[in-house]
Amino acid sequence: MYFRGWTRGQAQRLGLNGWVRNLRDGRVEVLAQGDEAALRELEKLLWQGPSFSRVDDVAVSAVTEEGSLSKGFHIAPTA
Repeated sequence: MYFRGWTRGQAQRLGLNGWVRNLRDGRVEVLAQGDEAALRELEKLLWQGPSFSRVDDVAVSAVTEEGSLSKGFHIAPTA
């Protein structure tokens, strides 16, 4: 399974809102919102990734946004 689809599945299972997308330089970007414990679990999972993936680094930043993300977790277009 590809990384974005796997990430979407994990985030949905954890009840998170947000999105995952490819970046043109080959990295993958995730914006997730939800319960703190679920966010920490997603971070742990991202370090592992799906089988046949290679994860070199996971950078985490807190983002302060006005309002909430739309409900659900989706795959966004490449940026």
